[in-house]
Amino acid sequence: MWTDARIPTQPPSDDRPMKRHHTARYYAHRVKESLTTRVSKLICAIVLGLLFLIGIISFILWLSLRPHRPRFFIEAFSAASSSVSYSVTARNSNQNIGIYYDSVEVAVFYQDDQRLGGGTVLGAFYQEPKNSKVVAGSVTATGQQWDQIAADRARGEVVFRVEVTSVIRFKISSWDSKRHRMHANCPVRVRPDGSLLPINVHTRCPVYFN
Repeated sequence: MWTDARIPTQPPSDDRPMKRHHTARYYAHRVKESLTTRVSKLICAIVLGLLFLIGIISFILWLSLRPHRPRFFIEAFSAASSSVSYSVTARNSNQNIGIYYDSVEVAVFYQDDQRLGGGTVLGAFYQEPKNSKVVAGSVTATGQQWDQIAADRARGEVVFRVEVTSVIRFKISSWDSKRHRMHANCPVRVRPDGSLLPINVHTRCPVYFN
């Protein structure tokens, strides 16, 4: 007679991961790491914020204190006789920056390259911010030069050039910049009667350093 044999079965396996039991030292270490990370991030944010603020302040100061070159404008010019006269305005357009000038020299040229004369017209001086200074004088053309000018003038307008040169320094508070040799070239045109063309009155002259 068949007996009912039962095959023994193994208990079901538990595939669930076992829970790890961490010590108090482990949790203290994790908390310490978290605090260190937060403090590091906070310090980095503060440093970056300060650098950004310093950059903005420096940029604003640079914009406000950046020296602008002096500006020169032709105000008057006459070649009615062999004595050629001129008047040029030197303007310091800076808000908070003064300009030191060494002696100022002016030369007058005809047709750009024929020098009629020139020399020192002003001694050394200091120009306050937002201030203007008149540079005026005259040169005398030689007989041959004047004959050519008169002949050209009778045929129509003629061209002259006034060149202003000096050595300048910028003054910002108690700091002085290095010296710059400055040149201002002012082209002027006169009518047959020797008077300045209206289009050239208050004309701004190109300025460059070397």
